[in-house]
Amino acid sequence: MQKLTKQLIPADQRFDHLPEKIIQFGEGNFLRGFVDWMVQECNKQGLFNGRVVAIQPTPHGKVVPKLNAQDGLYTLVIRGIENEQVIDRTEVISSISRGINPYTDWAEVLKVAENPEVQFVFSNTTEAGLTYAKEEYNPEQAPLSYPGKLAAFLYHRYQTNGTGMAIFPCELVESNGDLLKEIVLTIAEDWKLPEAFKEWINEHNLFCNTLVDRIVTGFPKDSIEEYRERLGYDDELLTVGEPYHLFAIEAPEKIADAIPFHLAGLNVHWADVRSFREIKVRILNGAHTLMVPVAFQAGKDTVLEAMEEATLRPFIEKGIYQEIFPILEMPIAMKKPFADSVIERFLNPFNKHYLRDIALNSFYKFRTRLLPTLLETIEQQGKPPEAISFSFAALLSLYRGKQAAENELTGIRGEEVYSLRDQPEVVTLLASLWSAYEHDALRLEELVGNVLNQEAWWGQDLTQVPHLAETVYSYLSQIVQHGMRESLLNLTEGK
Repeated sequence: MQKLTKQLIPADQRFDHLPEKIIQFGEGNFLRGFVDWMVQECNKQGLFNGRVVAIQPTPHGKVVPKLNAQDGLYTLVIRGIENEQVIDRTEVISSISRGINPYTDWAEVLKVAENPEVQFVFSNTTEAGLTYAKEEYNPEQAPLSYPGKLAAFLYHRYQTNGTGMAIFPCELVESNGDLLKEIVLTIAEDWKLPEAFKEWINEHNLFCNTLVDRIVTGFPKDSIEEYRERLGYDDELLTVGEPYHLFAIEAPEKIADAIPFHLAGLNVHWADVRSFREIKVRILNGAHTLMVPVAFQAGKDTVLEAMEEATLRPFIEKGIYQEIFPILEMPIAMKKPFADSVIERFLNPFNKHYLRDIALNSFYKFRTRLLPTLLETIEQQGKPPEAISFSFAALLSLYRGKQAAENELTGIRGEEVYSLRDQPEVVTLLASLWSAYEHDALRLEELVGNVLNQEAWWGQDLTQVPHLAETVYSYLSQIVQHGMRESLLNLTEGK
């Protein structure tokens, strides 16, 4: 079967004539299914008229050779539910001009820095990529870390054309722009670069805080033959994503005018990121954390299976609409459409989102995603919210097992052994508490108290929160005695 190259694409659907305007550190599925797709949408409407240079982020990356072999082209498949309609469409994305391996061709990356038409930097090197690493500076060699590469890139730009840049980190880290700038300045200090360069960083470059939201599942290896038959060509970089997308960016109007994603009909907001982060963490991430311990112990493996279960879906919707939704202080016109979109995303028939993947580090996730809603509900209403408290009890039940490794616990669901990963102190304590309970050395009520009084985990002693310990104990007692399904049914039917 023929490979995807520009010979397969009509000239009027390519953007070969457009100049390079963006340098992008990262060439993975997410950026190609999110930022590069957005650039494509703008180019199709004549709003941006620029292309992307994609930089390989790690020495062992495999995307750049494939990208260049395909003339920068790849196919994006958008599949899911949008406005109650099934979406399943494909498009060849041609917004990337080329890829560069900086470890073998750093000089070419520095040439991009000299180009005044390249005004924007995007990145997604995962949360771990947005960290400080002490490195030596060699102007002829790419630093290993992303912030190191960016510091060296910007220093070369400062030395040559001196034009400032707008920088958009897409890593899922709070205040990511502020953090990246801080790291770059620290590296400049390490490398003893001129004070004038650091002043230039501060005065002529804009590091934008952002929030990104789209599930991009990547290469569909389980159904690739189906896609090859459907498309009529072979694409080694074919990637699949959901219809929903959100991009919130803190930047001045002049930046929005220069790269006007919002004018292309995209869900892009040039505004304070905090409210968007709050709604995403509370509703989307909160609903994930709410459902996982309950749905998994009820025998389900994916988000979709949980949503299709007659007892689980009302529980999940109760948590979203009756508990999280009322406490979230923002206009209904903002939070209602987002909550409705979350339900649509959970019902995506094409997306296998495994509950065990979401369960990673569940105790930390409960603290950041659900605990604020729980505490605010008690403060406002004088009693704990039912669904969130039940999920808290289910979380303790989920961690009923034995310590298999420093950060791994194994439990039993029916006849199946499952494993969970969490912080070592969480795994050690839960395994110890459940062992003591099973040997009649600890009452269940005491087990709950020992978890809730871990101030280092929760930021406070939760046993001092009115009615919380007895509520969680009551639900956990039901789960232990009657199992998850019967306990859940009692909750949803108001028994």
